[in-house]
Amino acid sequence: MGILIGCERVSHEWPGKPVLVEQSFGVNEGDRIGIVGRNGDGKSTLLRVLSGELVPDGGTITYRGGITVGTLGQDDHFSDDETVAHAVVGDVPEYVWASDAATRAIIERLVGDVPWNARIGELSGGQRRRCDLARVLVGSWDVLLMDEPTNHLDLSAITWLAEHLKRRFQPGMGALLLVTHDRWFLDEVCLSMWEVHDGIIDPFEGGYSAYIQQRVERERQQAVIEERRQNTLRKELNWLAHGAKARTSKPRFRVEAARALIANDPPLRNSIELKRMAVSRLGKQVIEMKDVSVRYGDQEVLSGISWLIGPGDRYGILGENGAGKSTLLKTMTGKLLPSAGYVKIGKSVKFGFMSQQLESLGERDEWRVSELLGTFKRRYVVDGKEQSPEQLLERMGFERRDFPTFIKSLSGGQRRRLALMCVLMSEPNVLVLDEPGNDLDTDMLAVMEDLLDTWPGTLLLVSHDRYLMERVTDDQFALLDGHLRHVPGGVDEYLDLLKQQNTQAALENSVKVSSSTEASRTQLSFDNVEKVSSRLTNAERRELKKRFDAITRKLDKLSDEPDRLRTELSQTDASDYQALLAKQAEIDAMEAEIADLETEWLELSERLGE
Repeated sequence: MGILIGCERVSHEWPGKPVLVEQSFGVNEGDRIGIVGRNGDGKSTLLRVLSGELVPDGGTITYRGGITVGTLGQDDHFSDDETVAHAVVGDVPEYVWASDAATRAIIERLVGDVPWNARIGELSGGQRRRCDLARVLVGSWDVLLMDEPTNHLDLSAITWLAEHLKRRFQPGMGALLLVTHDRWFLDEVCLSMWEVHDGIIDPFEGGYSAYIQQRVERERQQAVIEERRQNTLRKELNWLAHGAKARTSKPRFRVEAARALIANDPPLRNSIELKRMAVSRLGKQVIEMKDVSVRYGDQEVLSGISWLIGPGDRYGILGENGAGKSTLLKTMTGKLLPSAGYVKIGKSVKFGFMSQQLESLGERDEWRVSELLGTFKRRYVVDGKEQSPEQLLERMGFERRDFPTFIKSLSGGQRRRLALMCVLMSEPNVLVLDEPGNDLDTDMLAVMEDLLDTWPGTLLLVSHDRYLMERVTDDQFALLDGHLRHVPGGVDEYLDLLKQQNTQAALENSVKVSSSTEASRTQLSFDNVEKVSSRLTNAERRELKKRFDAITRKLDKLSDEPDRLRTELSQTDASDYQALLAKQAEIDAMEAEIADLETEWLELSERLGE
């Protein structure tokens, strides 16, 4: 495998903080690298350096001649007056891009709901982000650099993107580097990991799960080494402390050795472990919804929902963007009155609500963090010990020097951590969290999960982070066409339901046949299907029906195979890199076979009028 980008002794420093210190590394053909690290440690800076957008303070970067590099940054570079069409495909004529099935599929999946000739400035933040993602994916690149590609995508779109990226390059060809907090996505797409911290880049083999295992083992080994060093340190300090007269007679090299040990003693890291906080007592009744519907004008968002939520229930709510998840949360908590039906909330219920927009902080942007903390009680009892709000916030990764900072000056991750701590310090007994993982790095997500794991009250969670959803909730419910449905099989069952729903919709929606050479896609309407099927001879119909039945049986037989192979993959030794790759190749081949069979099944169904 040849090298595509080589970096030699690269260094870069932002005011007061070095993020890369004389790092030498390379990007090779076949690399599929996930980049993780704490917020502010330099992940995005690393991508900008590799793309050539940012010239580092020191070191050299070499690109193989003729390679192309595609970049998805955190912010796009579109003009507000630019059309969606030009933003996605540029000046490429329609007859060129429309003739490419892969390009059509990307555009349909990501921006099919966005008017093609709309102005970029008229779009929502999520639509604009999807346009930028489509722009990158329709391009042809040797190296693809992506910063938070799953932002503003729902679960089904994230799953689609993972499959696209896994199949985008031939094995051993091209290179993909991505920064994301979505740990499921990292496991699905990446074959190796880079951890950026303290100005260095640590490489790990395997996806996110393998990275965590290796990191734990490294930390264990470092702890053993540190314990030995501390023992030596204590002995040396004890030896030096045996009186002034004794110290003057010590050999000079022993004194210098002891001082060196003291000098190398690393600073204590901020603890980010949050203990369970006391909660108000819950009664037997929490929330009861009966035949609840919500309308916005003529559009019905929620339809006839009945749901009983009791103390200690831990429920996750799944749904596509715009399905009504946030509306459901607002209705359940009394922030929004239903158009029909009723919502009954228990008398002892005290909600802790954290929305995506963090409205509670937005109203206090001009406050300092210390001023906000001053509005809460001065003492909280945690694990039998009294602690101040400042001490609790330190457990969430803040430092004392952050307390005089204006809230409006905090990073997105800091604002979200502060908002979560404020919710907890209000001592609720029902936590309602709408996308709490946005802007948090993987380490802080683990801290939040540890907190939610031990939450003793009722928990309601909306999140597109599959890992978070499956980790902290016991049951999941899906919003489909305004109706709430229990999905005992979790996220996988929800995605299967969504796929069936979309397939059914595609079969039921008739479209006219277009003979235009510039048409982006052509489908037979059901009327045309009936005409075609009526022209088949009996012999042709028998052969097609025979093939149709055979494919149906084969699809039934193969339906559980991907899950079986994934189970085998999870049981494979994480250190056996070749075995992991081989098993993943089996999964990819099986999913490709199923996809081909499903395509043929649909074609035969149309011809037969099934």
